[in-house]
Amino acid sequence: MIVGIGSDLCDINRIQKSLNRFGDRFTHRVFTEGERVKSDRRAARAASYARRFAAKEACSKALGTGLRLGVFWRDMEVVNLPGGRPTMRLTGGALARLNAMIPPGMQPVIHVSLTDDPPVAQAFVIIEALPVAPHGQRLA
Repeated sequence: MIVGIGSDLCDINRIQKSLNRFGDRFTHRVFTEGERVKSDRRAARAASYARRFAAKEACSKALGTGLRLGVFWRDMEVVNLPGGRPTMRLTGGALARLNAMIPPGMQPVIHVSLTDDPPVAQAFVIIEALPVAPHGQRLA
């Protein structure tokens, strides 16, 4: 069952301006260390940061809080599953909100889609609640 959906568009040029003007102050306020390492080694650095920024905004919308009620930028981290597919790792207030959204006997799965077509980056986040698998069984 889908319990949250969020989407966001982000202007890559706006992120570039923030990188130029504020540098580490901006990146350390908004992004986790893992996200900074990944984005800083990309040739299209601003686009990489913009995709992640859009994902955080989309995730906060899917959580139903936006960036308030204890949900902060670095509580949401774009990470990749072993096959490379993106997802979100939540901590702090974002994780608390996620846990509050999920009905008993179910577990959360966060689906993320990222893209960019300069000058715009886009992200979609879907939060799904799936039944907890009986011990040793796989449901999906």
